[in-house]
Amino acid sequence: MVLAKRTKKAASKKTVKKAQKIKKKTTGKTAKAMPKAQATGKKESRTRTAMKKQARKASIKKAQKRPTAIQTEHSPYYFFGGGKADGDAFMRDLLGGKGAGLAEMSRARVPVPPGFTITTEVCRIYYENNLEIPAAIDRELETYVGKVEKLVGMKFGDSSNPLLISVRSGAKFSMPGMMDTVLNLGLNQDTLKGMAAKAGDERFAYDLYRRFVQMFGNVVLGIDKDKFESVIDAKKRERKIKQDSSLQVEDLSDIIKKFKAIIKRKTGEVFPDDPYIQLRMARDAVFRSWNNPRAISYRRLNNIPGDLGTAVNIQAMVYGNMGNTSGTGVGFTRNPATGEKEFYGEYLVNAQGEDVVAGVRTPQPISQLANEMPEVYRQLKSITTKLEKHYRDVQDFEFTVQEGKLYMLQTRTGKRTVQAALKIAVDMVKEKLISKHEAIMRIDPAQLDQLLHPRLDPDAEVNIIAKGLPASPGAASGAVYFTADAAVKAAKDGKAVILVRQETNPDDIEGMHAAVGILTSRGGMTSHAAVVARGMGKCCVAGCEMARVSEAKKQIQIGRLIIKEKEIITINGSTGEVMIGSVPTIEPELSGEFAEFMSWADEIRQLRVRTNADTPHDAAQARKFGAEGIGLCRTEHMFFAEDRLSIVQEMILADSTEERQDALDKLLPFQKKDFKGLFAEMNGLPVTIRTLDPPLHEFLPDRAAVTEEINKLDKTDERYDVLFAKKKKTLQRMEELKETNPMLGHRGCRLGIVFPEITEMQVRAIMEAACEMYKEKKRVIPEIMIPLVGHVNEFKNQKEVVERIANETIMKYRVKNLEYLIGTMIEIPRAAVTADEIAAEAQFFSFGTNDLTQMGMGFSRDDAGKFLRYYVDKGILPGDPFVSLDQDGIGRLVEMGTSRGREARPDLKVGICGEHGGDPDSIEFCHRVGLDYVSCSPFRVPIARLAAAQAAIKAKMKTAERDK
Repeated sequence: MVLAKRTKKAASKKTVKKAQKIKKKTTGKTAKAMPKAQATGKKESRTRTAMKKQARKASIKKAQKRPTAIQTEHSPYYFFGGGKADGDAFMRDLLGGKGAGLAEMSRARVPVPPGFTITTEVCRIYYENNLEIPAAIDRELETYVGKVEKLVGMKFGDSSNPLLISVRSGAKFSMPGMMDTVLNLGLNQDTLKGMAAKAGDERFAYDLYRRFVQMFGNVVLGIDKDKFESVIDAKKRERKIKQDSSLQVEDLSDIIKKFKAIIKRKTGEVFPDDPYIQLRMARDAVFRSWNNPRAISYRRLNNIPGDLGTAVNIQAMVYGNMGNTSGTGVGFTRNPATGEKEFYGEYLVNAQGEDVVAGVRTPQPISQLANEMPEVYRQLKSITTKLEKHYRDVQDFEFTVQEGKLYMLQTRTGKRTVQAALKIAVDMVKEKLISKHEAIMRIDPAQLDQLLHPRLDPDAEVNIIAKGLPASPGAASGAVYFTADAAVKAAKDGKAVILVRQETNPDDIEGMHAAVGILTSRGGMTSHAAVVARGMGKCCVAGCEMARVSEAKKQIQIGRLIIKEKEIITINGSTGEVMIGSVPTIEPELSGEFAEFMSWADEIRQLRVRTNADTPHDAAQARKFGAEGIGLCRTEHMFFAEDRLSIVQEMILADSTEERQDALDKLLPFQKKDFKGLFAEMNGLPVTIRTLDPPLHEFLPDRAAVTEEINKLDKTDERYDVLFAKKKKTLQRMEELKETNPMLGHRGCRLGIVFPEITEMQVRAIMEAACEMYKEKKRVIPEIMIPLVGHVNEFKNQKEVVERIANETIMKYRVKNLEYLIGTMIEIPRAAVTADEIAAEAQFFSFGTNDLTQMGMGFSRDDAGKFLRYYVDKGILPGDPFVSLDQDGIGRLVEMGTSRGREARPDLKVGICGEHGGDPDSIEFCHRVGLDYVSCSPFRVPIARLAAAQAAIKAKMKTAERDK
């Protein structure tokens, strides 16, 4: 399959200029032209050869004049094929995942169509160079095409023995469907005839040309694919046929003419015939696709840096659509949904690759290939098994069979659900393919969140109306919406959304992210919807062919049942079932591989993991997930309970210390009961309880509501005067408590200093609960935490109150050896700077990084949302500092506070209890600066445990690297 070498030739100066204009047009530039092909008809046939020679001479002169100052650090091109390759598996940064995989397979003598990779470095240069490839790099393109020609014995652009090529993207990190591909490139009226004669099948050649013009028009020229699909649909209606495969040569010829007419109408120019113009335009289009909206969205959602760029892989075409001995497919070496060790995938006979992933036809399970093409199946299974052992990870592969001969088109690390990832990691350790440390590093901690949420209640009554393929596990109920935009809008309005499509495409990425589940009527287990949903952790039912989806009518029809937009359905991505209405869910159970895997993480990590919990229910949930204590109990949350709020308000409205004390005495039994519940659930683990933190006005009713209640009072009611006076007093007290900036006002330790009886009541409730548990022979470790300390004297004041009441209570209960600690939250920058002074008095620190970030960066948590997204999008900040700790700024305050505190008290216990305690990047920072523990919400506890283990492994690897 290869060609004789061709001399370096290119397009005319005029044509190249127009190609560059089209390139700019499709990326938002101003020019509106595209490459102009030579005149059509008999005159074109007579003059084509002469015109091409003249054009190529002009192009070479132009190339010589172009600037060549931009240099690459590495070779711009890396060849692979014939059992050799310039690159290897370790060059993902430069070659992208796909290019590195193709190079490695070629080195292993796996049957790979030859080709070459244009590096990610060239992509970056392309953007730096005003969307142009420097001449010195561009000139080498034809040399590398010549290498492919030599190996396969065919010639690019030759009329009798034409080589066609594919142009595909390939970034370092897999971004399935987010960037662009062009297949069958190199076809024109001359090569079309040669292809037909060579294959002995005119329809095959016309089908290739139809696909090429359609794909080129959409990907390279930016024309909506629906414009082309509508032409095909109209032709099938005219011919009264349902399948594309039933279209005949004359049908395809007519479709191609209409496609070209659309292109002429939309761009003002005819379709380019010169293969090298096609190639250069396709190459540039793939580079541009790195920054298309869906790719940008995918990178943002998956935290992939935007400056990596994509490689471009140019490869000799092989054809899966040459009859019943040909086909194409995709697969995984293990089940990507469950992790079971089974050969998993799908294929289509007589089809090209995009047919499988696009969901145009529902494919067959790969096991069926053993019956249709047994020798191909045996060879495929043998190759992919070797690939998995070679890479020591699950492989996601693509293959094509051309007239009985197998070709591997891609191998890469397979995306998988977190359930599958855990099972695969545990199984591969047992198979001795990987170590426990490697297994730990293979799971993204944030993905564990997908395991910790509800599934359908097996005892619930369900009305199953249809069944598709179980493409991504989990279950969800929601209102159906039929477009990505509608799904995003509904989700912003607070609705649970099921996105329903015939098949999803990369442009649906934002809608898929907004939805709680995805349902498609077409496509298989490796369709776009399935792959992306699994990566996002969304449940998905794909290929539900019983469902007739109409975006125009905004409805699904299943038999006689019609479901309109906004109506509720439930989908079960683990079974493929679709149900009418909402179905209740139950909490997940964590056992098996999860428990074993997490036990490995616990063996490795050094950071302890606690939870933020205010109720026994939350504490029990956190213990189930492996929490090792409570790092933050917010006592104010207990005050908002219906049976307590009126007492709290009574305390706030009190006119004297005596009245306030009466109200506090009523609250004490409630607080004690709460604390006993927490101590019981923690069963001897430390419980850090923060004294009252928020300003008092937060416990009072809304001012407008009180005013309205006053206006509605019945003046004839005999209680009117009493009720009026009470509500007026409430308004008066609200006015007294009103603050311009309450977050920096009378809150935290300042409340306890001005109203020490509040601190006294809370400490008494804590210590009475502890003493009663202790007398029941149950171990308790209360840690009393004073919030919002900025000066050591504030802490001293409250410490005196705590010690006095604690000792009184211990004496009252006559208990001995009851341990308790007194510490503080470090959430004011001054506290971090003077941490040595505070540590001389405090036994522990807990960094409240929510407020520390707010005060340290000068960002109001309530208002920063108005501009933070803009800051992140514009690169002013790397991320939201309230989500992931600002390590260079706020992190330095944490590091300073820790080191200065331990200078004064070497045994100082230090933790973190803000939202950052559940963020993997922040946890790695906490490990690095030597904190003792992190504390996070119950459902983040497993994430923190794994992130802490990974932080320990990374630190060990860095130490080993440094010691080399």
